[in-house]
Amino acid sequence: MSALPHPIQYQGSKRHLAARILEYFPDDVQTLYEPFSGSAAMSIAAAACGMAQRFVINDLNQPLAKLLQSMVENPQGTSDVYGSVWAAQGEGQTQSVAHFNAVRDKFNQTQEPELLLYLLARCIKGAVRYNREGLFNQSPDKRRKGTRPPTMQRNIFGISYLLKGRSSFSSMDYRLAIKDVQEHDLIYMDPPYQGVSGERDGRYLSGLAFDVFVDSLDALNQRGISYIVSYDGKLGERVYGQALPERLELERLELDAGRSSTATLLGRDDVTIESLYLSKPLIKRLTKSSHRLVATKQADSLALFPSSYDAETFEAVH
Repeated sequence: MSALPHPIQYQGSKRHLAARILEYFPDDVQTLYEPFSGSAAMSIAAAACGMAQRFVINDLNQPLAKLLQSMVENPQGTSDVYGSVWAAQGEGQTQSVAHFNAVRDKFNQTQEPELLLYLLARCIKGAVRYNREGLFNQSPDKRRKGTRPPTMQRNIFGISYLLKGRSSFSSMDYRLAIKDVQEHDLIYMDPPYQGVSGERDGRYLSGLAFDVFVDSLDALNQRGISYIVSYDGKLGERVYGQALPERLELERLELDAGRSSTATLLGRDDVTIESLYLSKPLIKRLTKSSHRLVATKQADSLALFPSSYDAETFEAVH
């Protein structure tokens, strides 16, 4: 079986924790909502596992949301644009860096989502950075030139194979994105990482007010909605973020996310621990369900595609 496709390299993506998080999905999810989708890693993993029938994918970053939609609904066109932009960077480092900067300038002017794909593939560590004006300002990784077009094409067609025809995409406030959720659905929330720089973090176009977020979770509790939240955490002995209040009656788990890239570069053994919160309605659903995760975790990714998943499958479906 093939590893899950992930065309968008996004620092903070839950790709490597997806198998662990999926263990807390009930077996009767009608629609999975990702109101802070980022790279939509959980929707991709859940689709591959058959653990939800439909997907609502939302991110306040409009070009990112449009890019996800373009890859799912028009995989060939998106792949072609990426291939052209990638090829235009040339071979020399000076030329390729100048090309990246030119593409970044054009993206900041036009907000064309396909240009964002190249920037994400080529920027340092896949670490998105925005300035106070909301302009993409991360630099290119001079050691590499980004995902090669054939690999990118396979990844793009991969998520299209999984999500096309059963996903909707939007770019709005998270509270609006989940207003239609029902008791048989599930919300997975991975909001802007708190505890780094208050409500404004250069990795996100907008921060998240803690009290407003808590109130929105309280409202979901009153409606009997099932949800999972990735929120606070710690690196070594350093704690990041304020824990969600006990009055929400959430089950709090700690997931070992491994050594951070920063710790690795500095030669330290600090391990990142991420908190996972489960709502009370979700716990009730899980206790009634005999379903457990059937996916297997291999190395750093899930291996969940059917054996028939290959180029011929792409052509048959698309």
